[in-house]
Amino acid sequence: MSLDRVDIWFQDEARFGQQITTTRKWASTGSRPCVVKQQQFEYVYLFAAVCPATGETEALIAPWVNKEIMQQHLDLKSKRKASERHAVVIMDSAGWHTDDIAKDFTNMSIIKRPP
Repeated sequence: MSLDRVDIWFQDEARFGQQITTTRKWASTGSRPCVVKQQQFEYVYLFAAVCPATGETEALIAPWVNKEIMQQHLDLKSKRKASERHAVVIMDSAGWHTDDIAKDFTNMSIIKRPP
């Protein structure tokens, strides 16, 4: 395959969510009022990839991160590529970026940055 049919993509994930904050309440001096405050954590994870040369993007919002979600993200990207083009996806070495995540894709290769 010639290099003019290869697209370079950069991929990463990010966590967005809510964390507990300190709660304050007005009360009379010497009193100890009870305060109910939210105690859970809520997160979503954004998987995103961009090709700077073309401006194309692909993203997936998921409730957690693991190898299967990573493969779903790559599958969306693979299906979007024209059959005559090849994508080289550059990503970090996160634990779910295993060496076999792109084995089922013929139009995509993975390059992992060292930790």
